[in-house]
Amino acid sequence: MLVPDRANARWSLDFLSDTISDGRRFRVLAIVDDYTRECLALVADTSLSGLRVTRELDGVIRLRGRPGTIVSDNGTEFTSMAILRWCQETGVEWR
Repeated sequence: MLVPDRANARWSLDFLSDTISDGRRFRVLAIVDDYTRECLALVADTSLSGLRVTRELDGVIRLRGRPGTIVSDNGTEFTSMAILRWCQETGVEWR
């Protein structure tokens, strides 16, 4: 994988998770610009579907501009039909 040479060339997405003291789990979606190492968004919730991920990406893009590529693991949220449709509509390459 090539090293990005400018801001918005490549964003990385990943999930972190933890448990609240009452036993409920929550997840945090992290969106990072790989060139600037800037955290573009942290979204915490008990449920983060593929559709929710696309809504959060649209919000970041409105403020920051569109990335050239997004990289992530193959988690179910990142391989959903919502993500595939979003990639086709926006033209953003997802690896």
